[in-house]
Amino acid sequence: MPRTVSDAPQETTTRLEARGVTLLYGERTISRDLTFKVPDRLFTVIVGPNACGKSTLLRALARILRPGAGQVVLDGKQIDRIPARDVARTLGLLPQSSVAPDGITVADLVARGRYPHQTFLQRWSEADETAVAWAMRTARVEDLSGRAVDELSGGQRQRVWIAMVLAQETPLLLLDEPTTFLDIAHQIELLNLLRDLNRRQGHTVVAVLHDLNQACRYADHIVAMRDGRILAEGDPRSVMTAERVREVFGLASVVIADPVTGDPLIVPLDEPAAPPPEML
Repeated sequence: MPRTVSDAPQETTTRLEARGVTLLYGERTISRDLTFKVPDRLFTVIVGPNACGKSTLLRALARILRPGAGQVVLDGKQIDRIPARDVARTLGLLPQSSVAPDGITVADLVARGRYPHQTFLQRWSEADETAVAWAMRTARVEDLSGRAVDELSGGQRQRVWIAMVLAQETPLLLLDEPTTFLDIAHQIELLNLLRDLNRRQGHTVVAVLHDLNQACRYADHIVAMRDGRILAEGDPRSVMTAERVREVFGLASVVIADPVTGDPLIVPLDEPAAPPPEML
């Protein structure tokens, strides 16, 4: 797939976008006049230091957080004017932290992903059963189906929440740090799954990741944020340079080609980088 990039957002087709939004966390302004278009049918990864606004942006895109100004638009309509069930049929969210009801089993929690597809007249269907079975098999939690979620390890719980989002069967997936609690083998397995959903089934995927090398390997489109602003977005090979890593993270590094994929491979240096200009 050909990739193009510049420091400014590119014109692209999109079903989901933030238009000039101001995002608040309590009384604190996280982002002001932020505009971002989610590229259709691509795997987008958002990177940046802690507390830079990555998760806040994802929550706004998912209609969890209402902007203080501006608007989030889904399929040409202001998202907070679309019925919640309709949004949930289109957009699935894996938040950074989730709490399951006490005593709920894995199978019951994953089944909750089918709620948007049910109506007063039509409750549980064969399609629901098929979707849940596929999601549990794909997330490798079939053998946990009868266990209580609160008895599981952190990595097991994370896979169960991922299964619930997959059972929702939405064309847009937003995932906030989906590899949290997962060992390296399960991290790669999950990222391969997301890439497969994107490339083979056409899902639009947006994920917040902390591992820059995983971001560069899996993203078609990468977004670098700092202090509530998007500093650059586009092809990882053009965005993730040593200069950009220094600007975004204040980290001295060497960026070489990944020997397997040719994507950027970021090697931190022992010497500390000077702080970004705005911090001086």
